[in-house]
Amino acid sequence: MTLPDLALQIVYARLGWAVVAATIVAALWRGPALTRPVLAAILGGALVAMLLPGELSPAWWLGLAFQYPSGLLVGCCALRLVERWHGIRRSRAMPHTLAGVLVVCGTLLYLDTFGLLARGFYHAGFWPTLAPAVAALGAAACALAIVRGHARSPASAMLGAIALFSLLRLPTGNLWDAMLDPLLCGWAVFTLAAGAVRKSGRRASDRVVGSQEAPLAPVLQPAPLEQFSSVKE
Repeated sequence: MTLPDLALQIVYARLGWAVVAATIVAALWRGPALTRPVLAAILGGALVAMLLPGELSPAWWLGLAFQYPSGLLVGCCALRLVERWHGIRRSRAMPHTLAGVLVVCGTLLYLDTFGLLARGFYHAGFWPTLAPAVAALGAAACALAIVRGHARSPASAMLGAIALFSLLRLPTGNLWDAMLDPLLCGWAVFTLAAGAVRKSGRRASDRVVGSQEAPLAPVLQPAPLEQFSSVKE
C-alpha cells in the first residue's frame, strides 16, 4: 500500500473542491448571462474561499463530509467548466454509458463498505498488483477511445484521474477513490433519471402527435329523401 504525501493531499483537496464548487455554482446560476468574465469570477472566488486557513475554508467542511473529491469528479467538473466557457449548454462530460457504469460500481462498492456484501471490493483498490494492472488497462482503453474519437471528453477525464493516481497516488492511494465518490455517483444517478424522464416525455408526446394525425373514420350521411321518392315511383 502506497499512500500519497499529506501536503499533496491538502493542495489537491483545496484545488479539487474549488473546481467542484465552481461547477455547482455555474450549474445553479440564475442571474445575468453566464459570460466568460462571470465564470472566471466564480472560479476565482471558489479558489480564494477554498484557500482560506483552517475552518474558514469550505474545503475543511467538505473534507469532513466527503473526504476528497475523486480525480474523475474533478476532471468531469473541469470539462463542464470548459464547456460553459465556450457556451455549450448540453454537457458531454457525463454520458449515459459512463453514468450507468458509475452507478453500478458505486452501488457495489458502497454496499461492500457498509458491510452488506463484505467481499473486500474497496480494499482491492490498495492491492499492489491488481490496482496498477486495472489502472494500466483503463488508461489504455481511454487512450484508444481518445484516438478513435469515441467519447473523448469523459475518456480524457478518466485518463487524467488514472494518471493522478498512478503518478502521485492521489487522492488517497486507493484506485476506487480516484474513480468514484458520493458526489460523482449522485451526478450519475441524476443523469440517468433525467434521461429517463426526457425519454418518457418524448414517448408521450409522440403518442399524442400520432393520435392527432390519425385519419378520422368517415361519417355516414343519411341518404337524401329524393332517392326514396324515386324508388317508390
